[in-house]
Amino acid sequence: MHVKDIMKEEVVHVDKDQNIQDALKLMKKHKISKLPVVNINSDHVRELVGFVTEKDIALKLGSSKYGNLPPSHFHVSTVMKQDPVVIENNQNIGAAAETIIKNKIDGMPVINGCEIVGMLTKTDFLEICNGKPFNTTTIAERMNTNLVTVNSSDRLVHARRCLIDKGVGRLPVDDDMIEGIITAKDVANAMVSFRKIVPDKYKNSRIRNLLVGDVMTQM
Repeated sequence: MHVKDIMKEEVVHVDKDQNIQDALKLMKKHKISKLPVVNINSDHVRELVGFVTEKDIALKLGSSKYGNLPPSHFHVSTVMKQDPVVIENNQNIGAAAETIIKNKIDGMPVINGCEIVGMLTKTDFLEICNGKPFNTTTIAERMNTNLVTVNSSDRLVHARRCLIDKGVGRLPVDDDMIEGIITAKDVANAMVSFRKIVPDKYKNSRIRNLLVGDVMTQM
């Protein structure tokens, strides 16, 4: 079985010259957390030039390095990761699985030559997971017990720092019991709204007033 047999052919992508607000809107509309970044070359072919995730955007917007620049000033090309991990559509799925595990990623663009033709994620493998290993293995045997959490009263900048330091895309919100979850997308959207609404002269002082509980998704 090959990658082209299980990949998603309808690729949601973003142009490198669009701004990060456009990328976030696409992610929200299609309920995804990552986008291939393309450029239309001289032959009018969608050429893959990068990959952007909600986490990349959250990290960029939350950085003091970029001061009070509004989100509309950030092109996707300034946030994306260049030279993303990709796989050819005629590769076998075993090689694809090894690539995902080796690079510790959730998914990758599928290409045919220079053109992007699909997306392959961990979820695409679930439909072909049959047999005893999948029917008898319990969640407890595979789950990660080294859980990183935040409180609803923690500052949003703290949650952002946890996402960076731990290399994760989401954090459970634990107030003696799990109350909700906060994702990199939540942080990115909150930062976009903050930069649009709060006057420049108040940004540095007010950003510390943003709390996890203000933007988290409650259970």
